[in-house]
Amino acid sequence: MVVLGLLLLAAGVVAILAAVFSTSGTATFLGVDLGAGTLFFLGVAATLALLCGLVLTRAGTGRAIRHRRESRRLRALESERRRPGDNPDGHTLEQPPAD
Repeated sequence: MVVLGLLLLAAGVVAILAAVFSTSGTATFLGVDLGAGTLFFLGVAATLALLCGLVLTRAGTGRAIRHRRESRRLRALESERRRPGDNPDGHTLEQPPAD
């Protein structure tokens, strides 16, 4: 999700910068002349791409942080549960009687 979000952010930024630095009211894209209305709607689409990119990036980052915290908590619980002399299956090893 983070990668998709960053790609959408980059696409939105490129589209907005291209529109800002276009000095006339029209633009040519792939040989097609685009009017002011089309440019406006492309700007709206670029803004939506930016917002979707931000949402996806934040969601992916938040999910990764929650996963990392949960893993850390589970490792701490596991290390608490295991003490020296314990088997991996959780049963305590019996020590042979001392002579």
